[in-house]
Amino acid sequence: MVGKRVALALGSGGARGYAHIGAIDVLTERGYEVVAVAGSSMGALVGGLHAAGKLAAYTDWVTTLNQRDVLRLLDVSLNGAGVMRLERVLARMTDYLDGVMIEDLPIPYTAVATDLGARREVWFTSGPLETAIRASIAIPAMITPIMVNGRLLVDGGVLNPVPMEPVMGVDADFTMAINLSGEKNHHVGSSPMRESAAQRPPHEWLDRFRRSAAGVWENDFITSILSRFSRSDEATDHPLYDPPPAGLSIADVTWMSLDAMESLITRYRLAALPPDVLVTVAGDSIKTMDFHRAAEQVELGRALTEAALDDAFGDEAVGDEVPQDLPALT
Repeated sequence: MVGKRVALALGSGGARGYAHIGAIDVLTERGYEVVAVAGSSMGALVGGLHAAGKLAAYTDWVTTLNQRDVLRLLDVSLNGAGVMRLERVLARMTDYLDGVMIEDLPIPYTAVATDLGARREVWFTSGPLETAIRASIAIPAMITPIMVNGRLLVDGGVLNPVPMEPVMGVDADFTMAINLSGEKNHHVGSSPMRESAAQRPPHEWLDRFRRSAAGVWENDFITSILSRFSRSDEATDHPLYDPPPAGLSIADVTWMSLDAMESLITRYRLAALPPDVLVTVAGDSIKTMDFHRAAEQVELGRALTEAALDDAFGDEAVGDEVPQDLPALT
């Protein structure tokens, strides 16, 4: 039997973080009490709004946004330390939070950011909630970092994509983590691959590319690459290597690099500190910046959380004992 007090760790992953909203909705509907929440990036945003009692109002807003609305809100800047300043988004968040302090929240809360100078995590457990969230969501190269007390702060997911540590000592019946960097449609190994730098004819590697690219790139992007090299079996564009595919932007490379890094870090950190219940959202469920697709991601979070709780607890009634080995949905 299991009790209803849950300590929640919410992961980073851009727009995929809307799945956290669906997960919290399911916990509420089933009568679970969130007694602590820690988050990185979008996990810090959604977790902070929940702790402040403002998540419902925020959800009502984001689920109405279309792609044009999102582009207006992102406040793009071609100069500075990030492509987006997010001033318009932050103005809306300020309206919701109204100066609330972390230490005054009814739920213990931790926002995780990364101090680039010290190369270490920063856990915000007091002070203005808005500042803590802003520090935690500063995706490197994309969202402008901020300075707090002499620290240059960026996204918490750089070092801790799913922050289990802040909730491990909480008096809860079980811990639950939501990972937004799950794998789908392709196998990701942890060991290095030995490869020759010599160019080989396309027929030797096209099938491998097709398998490895599935779930990482969009289908039309994969198709364009396959058609480009399938036309000829001769040497490619450069005598030593091929240029990147046409249409690949700096943002694409940044997102893919960060996703690869966060996926590996998450696997290692969750192996060291596994939650009792793990909800895994596929890293390719939507793109990192698809903030106009909130409604469908909320529903995905609901479905995955319901399945994870059913898998872990089934029809168990509320009780005082906590299961020792709870399965995870992966």
